[in-house]
Amino acid sequence: MTLPPRMRFGIFLAPFHRVGENPTVGLERDLELIQWLDKLGYDEAWVGEHHSAGWETIASPEIFIMAAAERTRHIKLGTGVVSLPYHHPLMVANRIVQLDHLTRGRVLFGVGPGALVTDALMLGINPPDQRPMMDESLDIIMRLLNDPTPLTYDGGWFKLRDATLHLRPYTYPYPPVSVASMESPSGPLAAGRHGAALLSLAATGGLRGPVDLKKMWSIAEDEAAKHGKTMRRDDWRLVAPVYVAETREEALNDIRVGAAQQTWEYGFAALGRKPPEGATPETLVDHMVESGQWIVGTPDDVVAAIEKLDDATDGFGGLLVRVDEWASREKLLKSYELLARYVMPRFQGSLAGIEDSYRRSCDRSAEAGAARTAALERAHQTFEQRAGATV
Repeated sequence: MTLPPRMRFGIFLAPFHRVGENPTVGLERDLELIQWLDKLGYDEAWVGEHHSAGWETIASPEIFIMAAAERTRHIKLGTGVVSLPYHHPLMVANRIVQLDHLTRGRVLFGVGPGALVTDALMLGINPPDQRPMMDESLDIIMRLLNDPTPLTYDGGWFKLRDATLHLRPYTYPYPPVSVASMESPSGPLAAGRHGAALLSLAATGGLRGPVDLKKMWSIAEDEAAKHGKTMRRDDWRLVAPVYVAETREEALNDIRVGAAQQTWEYGFAALGRKPPEGATPETLVDHMVESGQWIVGTPDDVVAAIEKLDDATDGFGGLLVRVDEWASREKLLKSYELLARYVMPRFQGSLAGIEDSYRRSCDRSAEAGAARTAALERAHQTFEQRAGATV
């Protein structure tokens, strides 16, 4: 196994809220979920940015993160992600630095080109231009974070005149930066160029089928070497749909309706993605689980899936559960609790001392039992001798 001694665990919150439900209540559920994860000891919660298509209702991850920061104590909060082509890079850098101060260093800075074509079209952006725009913006943001020297730059779609960050980061030298990656090499290239972390959003399968995760990492490492940077596997996070119950049968039954409905109504109907060949709403869940695209089952099933991802990557640093409202609120919260109780300890070293202590106690139980009996017998004998002497 090539996983780090202590893996990170967290969530990737788009979020997905079914059209027709109260959006205010949906946002409140999202905040309550992060509070629950904070209590359970999860490491991170990443929050998305979307502006269309109905389901993903958070437009500003920064505003949401600030609300979540006020309700939590330990969990780190990431932008998952800021869509850089939609914003002036100086404004993005300023907002992240302010969050860094207000959260006392709990903010994680994730960036990407923007996931929804409908977002880009509303902003008058040609979708094929999004990735080059992201690269240009990220270059400028990293320059602003690293160098206080005034910068003048004309990017065509944005301009800078003697620009600096008058508020420097709280975290030295700046908050951790991550770049989103789906199936193309653009994400790994951008991450490698800046030595940033990689967020693999399609770790268990993308639109074009399984993603070659080793190849994606190799692209990032090669690009990093060209720029004198180093990629760290411990900072590599994989995002996957995960749902856990006491039994595999229960898990499948819990999500059979909700998961199919979300995927069919949003992924296929609204976003125009194609269903797997031959799949129907009734067979979709079984297909996605059997093909390994969704991790659904018991805690042991999740452990096995993580070990499989370890083999597919040669080592990564964190698993982020894609937040899906596939089941009832109570069952979803229970799923995260089962992960915290039975999966996270297996990959964070927190069981080693307990299991070793229990094993040693079992190995010496006969000896310990005999010693306990002898001590008890001696106590009785001592009492009787003293009682006899008194009489």
